[in-house]
Amino acid sequence: MLLSYANSFYGYGYGRGGMYFDWTYLLVLAGLILSLLAQGKVKSTFAKYSKVRSMQGLTGAQAAERVLQAAGIYDVSIQRVSGNLTDHYDPRSKVLRLSDSTYGSNSVAAVGVAAHECGHAIQHQKKYGPLVLRSTLVPAANLGSQLAWPIFFAGLIFSMQPLLTAGIVLFGLAVLFQLVTLPVEVNASRRAVAILDETGLVTDREKDGVKKVLTAAALTYVAALASSILQLLRLIILAGGRRRDD
Repeated sequence: MLLSYANSFYGYGYGRGGMYFDWTYLLVLAGLILSLLAQGKVKSTFAKYSKVRSMQGLTGAQAAERVLQAAGIYDVSIQRVSGNLTDHYDPRSKVLRLSDSTYGSNSVAAVGVAAHECGHAIQHQKKYGPLVLRSTLVPAANLGSQLAWPIFFAGLIFSMQPLLTAGIVLFGLAVLFQLVTLPVEVNASRRAVAILDETGLVTDREKDGVKKVLTAAALTYVAALASSILQLLRLIILAGGRRRDD
């Protein structure tokens, strides 16, 4: 019985006519393909503009310092973090962390990514609504992402509708977090491009490269959201099918 439920959940099940393929598994596959395409795009675009030296010759860390100063922010520190494209802004400690591929690089890509993270610091300073909402949703989103699948899977095994519903709701919290994250990331990129332009840290030609890098990065959030929505749809369909079987 357990094997039957597991197979049904992960792509296969048993019906009156024997073993059948669960077509909702195609939703998972579609989400995976979207994510892989987006990741490939951002990596190739970043690699391309990592080879283009910025006219100012500023490293990512130096550009970030200039951008923060231009925005009137002096209480955010800039640190180096290991990895590639692991850049992020931590609002709790007010630390802007730049990856190895950004911190010491003077490429157009590095300047653009550094400015994007500064965009988050500016959002934090101005108490940008979607950013505040996203920060509020973090605990619920973490809880949802950790418990949604086990609870939903238990609901399938024991044919308990309340568990299925709870799993869907919990996963919905994670989807909501990603939905709010998208405008936060897009807005940070817009702020980055605007302030780089205002301060003259990039030329018009370099600004075009920065936009391409940041647009490619935004696609990863679009793909992640689409993938999560497809997963949520699959959970709803599976729960509906279990209800009809009961």
